[in-house]
Amino acid sequence: MDRTPALAPPSWLRAVHSLDEGAARWARVRGSWAVALHELVCFGITQARACLFGGCMLALLVVTWAFYPAGAWLARYDFLVLAALAMQGVLIALGLETRDEAKMILCFHLVGTAMEVFKTAMGSWVYPEASLLRIGGVPLFTGFMYGAVGSYIARAWRLFEFRFVRHPPFSATAWLALAIYVNFFTHHFLPDARWLLFGALAALFGRTWVLFRVRHVYRRMPLLLGFVLVALFIWFAENLGTFASAWRYPAQRHGWQLVPLDKLGAWLLLMVISYVLVSAVARRKR
Repeated sequence: MDRTPALAPPSWLRAVHSLDEGAARWARVRGSWAVALHELVCFGITQARACLFGGCMLALLVVTWAFYPAGAWLARYDFLVLAALAMQGVLIALGLETRDEAKMILCFHLVGTAMEVFKTAMGSWVYPEASLLRIGGVPLFTGFMYGAVGSYIARAWRLFEFRFVRHPPFSATAWLALAIYVNFFTHHFLPDARWLLFGALAALFGRTWVLFRVRHVYRRMPLLLGFVLVALFIWFAENLGTFASAWRYPAQRHGWQLVPLDKLGAWLLLMVISYVLVSAVARRKR
């Protein structure tokens, strides 16, 4: 029998666990409202952990827009590429991100960059600053922004220990994701199938519930609602990104303004692609 002692958790993790248990005891004494408040705080902290890579990327965009020196020998966009790579290495070294999650970011980087090259060529949006590390009109840091979406889903899946009720077959979701990805390209030349895709999304996931663990209790919500909420937060992040001149839509070339709300639909559909890719990895692990 292997009698090798298990590794003790790091001291900071023990301290966090102790603080959480103390807060739970405080809440139980004060009643149901305090218990609900404690659970809400725990939910928010876990969400922040899931957003770690995306939050860092967004902070990089804003900070470099505000403080990066004009005329520096290294272009701001190129600095963002190197900073994202360094951040990725630090997160893995500190154990804050798994290697599987890093592979997921790479996968989304490739998928997102391919679409970016096409979309910028079609004039859907532009990257106004010069850089060396780019493909066509697309700086390479942009792939990390798509990777941040995949990273969030993969981390949330792991941290909240997702379970599902009445989930559609994987093959059906994969075909939907493929149709969505193809439509992102073909709607420039053919009728936009977006509304058909929304209908297919509702038909597939309309009865699906996602169960997620907050501390020791599982809560649930409609999976479609989860998709919409994540798309909404991406839209907020997109407004910050365009404000920081990371990229600009045609309507923003003469001055920043809010990203149109119809972009929410595009992010919702992109969410499905991200979700299906992450679910494929989770399915393989099972």
